[in-house]
Amino acid sequence: MHLNRNPDSVMIIVVIEEKIDALRRTVLFGDLAEVQLRALAEHSIEKQLARDEILFIAGEEARGLYVIIVGTLRAYRNDMEGREQVIHVERAGATIAELPVFDDKPYPSTVAADEETRLLFIDKKDVKELCLQHPQIALAALKLLAARLRQCASLVETLSLRDVDQRLARWLLLEAQNKGTPSGNGYEFPLVLTHQQIANYIGSVREVVSRTFARLQKNGYLTIEGRLIKINDAKALRDFAGN
Repeated sequence: MHLNRNPDSVMIIVVIEEKIDALRRTVLFGDLAEVQLRALAEHSIEKQLARDEILFIAGEEARGLYVIIVGTLRAYRNDMEGREQVIHVERAGATIAELPVFDDKPYPSTVAADEETRLLFIDKKDVKELCLQHPQIALAALKLLAARLRQCASLVETLSLRDVDQRLARWLLLEAQNKGTPSGNGYEFPLVLTHQQIANYIGSVREVVSRTFARLQKNGYLTIEGRLIKINDAKALRDFAGN
């Protein structure tokens, strides 16, 4: 007996399951039951971004929030001279743009993709309805927004109290934590961002970042081989960074 299977229906099922898995990994929706996750997945809209493609711009009307399936997003603001300052970075399993869902104001920052990224868009009306039906979502949102506030406080401290050498060291340690492979007493990882992009993360300019890399390497904290960064002694670099 031959079974006729519609490949489109199989693909739809796979996509829905992937959406559910992405929702389940988030702080906001992770505690929902399967049936609720499935309903939310069916109402969500998938979007894809190329590297450096902008998702939305600060000041735009906020229609909802996003869940990252695969990839990385950075939220940033530009100063009067057009220089970019990264505020926070979110990866797969995270949500972004939660704040305007709850205060009904525009997006507070511009968000762009650091790499090819797949997202789910969820309308803010659906999020608010879920909060009314499931109070644990509102509590999860408070926890998430509190974490955002701590991130901003840490960023202010880093920019105001630490020099560029320490800021770059802290950024390298975070990259090692997220992307690195243990190697001896340290880590190694590929450097995928340009010096200008790194400057945007640590509140500096390209030329200063290039000189700082040279100093860290000269002082023995790093070994740079092409695009490969090796942190020779993670503890020594943490001590230097003031962690």
